[in-house]
Amino acid sequence: MSYKVRMKMFEGPFDLLVYLIETAEMNIYDIEVSEITKQYFEYMGEIEELDVTMATEFMVLAATLIEIKSKMLLPRIDEDGELIVGDDPRISLVSKLLEYKKYKKISEIFGSAEKESSRFFEKPQEDISQYTDQPDEYLTMDLDHFIRAFNLFLLKKQKMEEMKKDYQRVEKDRVTINQRIQYIKDVFKASGTPSLLFSQLLTNREKYDATITFVSILEMVKENEIDTEQELPFGDIRVKMLNQETIK
Repeated sequence: MSYKVRMKMFEGPFDLLVYLIETAEMNIYDIEVSEITKQYFEYMGEIEELDVTMATEFMVLAATLIEIKSKMLLPRIDEDGELIVGDDPRISLVSKLLEYKKYKKISEIFGSAEKESSRFFEKPQEDISQYTDQPDEYLTMDLDHFIRAFNLFLLKKQKMEEMKKDYQRVEKDRVTINQRIQYIKDVFKASGTPSLLFSQLLTNREKYDATITFVSILEMVKENEIDTEQELPFGDIRVKMLNQETIK
């Protein structure tokens, strides 16, 4: 039966060991076993009151650290009194630590993905057989009909390209408010009368022309150059020039 030991922020002995190494800013490939073992046992003192079974894994790693420490402190001598140079006793521990860090990172990724997916809800599957059970419909056309239809399409496209070469779209010049105000003054001068109807000031029946003329008249009213009068609702507007010098 598996179990998880959680001591403060640590979930197990390797979690504690990784924390000590990273806190001490040690290179994981060059662990100062003596210092780490000392700190590890200091933390071990905090779990003395826990059940022995719960602390088994911590004790096993503690024994491993002591063994590595002793191997590094006590030189090995052969029968001839020569120093035996063997593998670094920390290699096995480093390998296990790296593997632990790898799987811990993976578990954190899965945990984040699970937390993110919990924010979404899946839509229940619906029965769409009424749409998928219908047989596909195919257009029946022999090769000769298809060729004639395609040739007509190409011919129509060619004619459209030829028409584009002979015709071009011309944008009508848009007059400004100042230009239309000057035009209104010119119309009054040409007519020689102090008042005209709004319809007499239009150059055509387009919406833009009516709008720009109306806005220009409002601007002239604001400047006290003209006055306006409308006898009937929706009737024609009479425009009166206030400055008589303008029409002379």
